[in-house]
This record gives sequence, C-alpha cells and structure tokens, in this order.
Amino acid sequence: MDRLDALQVLLAVVDEGSLSAGGRKLRAPLPSVSRKVAELERHLGTRLLIRTSRSIQLTDAGREYVDAARSILAQLDDADRRASGEYDQPRGELSITMPIEFGRVVGVPIAAAFLEDHPEITLSVLSTDRAVQLLEEQVDIAIRLGSLADSPLYATKVGDVAIVTVASPAYLERRGEPQCPEDLAQHDAAVFGEIEQIWANFGTDGEQPDTSVRPRQRIRVNTAGALVATALSGAGLTRLLSFQVAEHLQNGTLVRVLPDYLTSTLPVHLVYAKQGLMPLKVRAFLDFAAPRLRERLQLHRDMCQRSTATRTVADKPGRSLAASG
Repeated sequence: MDRLDALQVLLAVVDEGSLSAGGRKLRAPLPSVSRKVAELERHLGTRLLIRTSRSIQLTDAGREYVDAARSILAQLDDADRRASGEYDQPRGELSITMPIEFGRVVGVPIAAAFLEDHPEITLSVLSTDRAVQLLEEQVDIAIRLGSLADSPLYATKVGDVAIVTVASPAYLERRGEPQCPEDLAQHDAAVFGEIEQIWANFGTDGEQPDTSVRPRQRIRVNTAGALVATALSGAGLTRLLSFQVAEHLQNGTLVRVLPDYLTSTLPVHLVYAKQGLMPLKVRAFLDFAAPRLRERLQLHRDMCQRSTATRTVADKPGRSLAASG
C-alpha cells in the first residue's frame, strides 16, 4: 500500500463529503477510492469512516488521523517547496480561485499579465462562485467579494464594487424610467438565484440607504453572465456589480436607473494562508495584483459615475410609471 497516496485519497473523500465526490476530485474510479480507504483502515486496524449511501462521517479515530494527515502533507509540501527553490525565487505552480464573472472581466487578465513578469511561474485558475477552502483544497490565493467570515486566513482589501440598478434603453422606452425606489414595485425585474428577492439599501446622499422594495420578478437566472444578458435583452430591470456593467453603461447599451440614490457596496479581498515562510510566488502575486485590482475596481466605479453624470434630462427615455398614473 502506498501510504502517501492513501492519505491523499482519504483527505479528498473527507473534504468532498463522499467517496464518489472524492473520486471525482481525484479523477479516480469509485472502486479504486473505496479500496484504498479500506486498505488504510485494515493497515491501521481501526475504522476511520462511517459510510452511508450518500455521505461519510469521521469516527473519533478518523478525526485524529485526518488532522495528523493534514499536518504531514503540509510539511511534505513545505519540504518540496524548499527543495525546489520556491522560497528563494518566485517559481512553481500558483493556484488562484475567484468568482466566475469577476475572473472573466477583472481577475484573469491581471493574472495573465502577472505571468509576463514571472516566466518560472505557472498558473492554475479555478473560476467558481462557491467558497473554496484554501487549506483543504491546496489553493494559494482567493479573490473574494463580500464580507469575510472569521477564519485563520489573512486578507488584504483591494477595493469595493458598487451595486448598480440598470436596464436597457429599449426597456425604459417601453415601460418608463422609475424616479424613486418605490416605483420599482411597478417594474419587471431579472434576478439571480431561486430565492424571492427584496431590493434594499436605497438612500440619498447623506442618508443611510434603507429603502426596500420588491419588484415584479419575471425571470430568474443562475449565473451572473446570464443576468447581464437578460438586462441587455430588455427583459427588465436588474441589479449588477460595477465591474459587470461599466462598459455597457459607457457605450449606452445599459442605462443606470435611480442614479441619485446610493446603494451598498461589496468589499473585495485577496485572501491567503500564511503558515510559516510564505513562498515567493505568493508574495509576488499579492504585490503585483493588489495595486492593479485597486486601480481596475476604481476605474469601473468611476465609469459608472461618469455614465450617470453625462446623461441629461433629455436623454432619459419615457415617463415614470408612477407619473403616468
């Protein structure tokens, strides 16, 4: 039995929550994964996992063994990095995760530019909207939007993204433009996810954004890209993030609605683990990406503001539904 391989299989099964999911992560057949876990249990003379048809649970011995296995593999990874020179110069594979749409618009171009300055680094980019567990999944850096939960990880704030209410010119010409948040209740909306949404956090300059309203939710989608597409198609109003809409606002394919009302923002962080000496590839990316992310995020917010400032009363299509009676 290859004990190192068995440890990696065990951790994959535990992290993914089932034998089959662990096999998918490792790209290994389920019978092979099950056999290796069983061989490890026979070698130890104790049961590590309680298996059910859909999930697994760790026994008391299993929890202690998994903790030890993580420590062993972390030390081995550290030894590999030292031997390969990753603490002497930026080199090796750097793994990064980021939200899908943010990666497409902002993160991936910055990561690609980073490679031009670091020829001995290769990148593995995981674009996903789920919260990746950095330590468990052996990912070096995450770019995360929104408030962070308490954790042993380190974080560097690189800016904010604004929540912007938008619609296509065609929709506003057809339905009129809302003049206050309460008007939104009379409009169609495209929303993200399956949960019924209340649009909140509208306020005027100098006031806390606390107005809430429920628009008529005509279409729901499950990706950020689809939400942008529905807005462009004229299906209704929607709320998007500044980096998603900045160029559309600038070229006029989308129009910002209720520009005089402030909405909330989401912080953006670079998140990373710091266990012992930090590999230079990680430090190099943090130093490279942080100022460029700040610049790009601020640019998008400024573009949203400029698009609002350049609109005149004559540019605004239609009448508000409230005014139309």
